[in-house]
Amino acid sequence: MSIELQKVRSLFEKRTRVTDVAFLIREIANRMNERLSVMKITPLRIMDAGCGHGDDLQMLSEKFPEARLTGVDASFAMLSRARGYRCHAGNRLDYVCGDFGLLPVRRSVFDMIWSNLSLHWHEDIASVFKEWVRVLAQEGLMMFSCFGPGTWSALRNFCNGLDAYSHILEFNSMREIGDKLIGAGFVAPVLEREWITVTYATAEKMLADIRAFGGNPLKGRPKGLWGKKSYRKLMEYLDAEQSEYGLLSLEFEVIYAHAFKEKKLVRQERIIEIFR
Repeated sequence: MSIELQKVRSLFEKRTRVTDVAFLIREIANRMNERLSVMKITPLRIMDAGCGHGDDLQMLSEKFPEARLTGVDASFAMLSRARGYRCHAGNRLDYVCGDFGLLPVRRSVFDMIWSNLSLHWHEDIASVFKEWVRVLAQEGLMMFSCFGPGTWSALRNFCNGLDAYSHILEFNSMREIGDKLIGAGFVAPVLEREWITVTYATAEKMLADIRAFGGNPLKGRPKGLWGKKSYRKLMEYLDAEQSEYGLLSLEFEVIYAHAFKEKKLVRQERIIEIFR
C-alpha cells in the first residue's frame, strides 16, 4: 500500500492528535530506554527522527545532559509544542521541520539516531535507512521502534473485505526491516518483537485510538465518510469480538531495532539477530 506523505503531515498538524494514545507511546519509549541503558555510549550529537511533542527529547536530555539534540518532524504543529520543553542546562536543542528520510544536513553529523513509533509512517523505509547511514558518524548508533504486521491485523483483514478501499496500514515484518537495514549499510542489526494488548470498554474508544495514532494516509483511502452499511457491518463485527466481560482487545506488534554504522564482518557475511 502506498502512503501519501503530505497526508501524514496534515494528519499530525492537530497538536493534540496523539494525546489519547500517549500512554502507549511513552510505554514503548521507556522500553527503548531500558535497552539503551545497557549500551556504553556517550553520544554528543543526537537526532530524534519523528520527535512529535518532544517527550523523547526530554528523556534523552536527562540521559545525555551534554548532548546536542535535534528534533525532526514533518509536522510544524508538533515541533511547535516540542519547543516548549525545557531540557537539561547543558543541552543545545535544534528543530527541523521536514522529512527524516531526506535530511538537510551534511554527512556524518550525528552520533546517535533515535526514532519512536515514526518509521512506519514513511512509505520507503529503505531510503530512510540509507539516509540515516549517511548522516550517522562512524560507529554511530541507530535505534528505533515501529509497529509490525500483527498490529490490528484482525481488524485490517475485516475492513479489507468491506469495500475496495484501503483503511488500515500494513506494516513491515522484522525480516523485511532487517534485510533493508543490511541493504542500507548497517551492520549486525538486532531486532526484537513484543506483543502489547490494550483492552477497551467500547468500540468507539478503540476506533478513536486507532485514528489518534495517525489516521489513514493511504493513497487508496476513501475520500469521504464511511457509508452507513459499511459502518454497521463494522460495529456488528466488533460486537461479536467482545469478550465475556464486554471488552474489546487491540493487539500491537512492536518491533525494536538497533544497529551501528561501524563495519563488522563475520566470515564476510553481515548478520541479523532476531529475538522472538
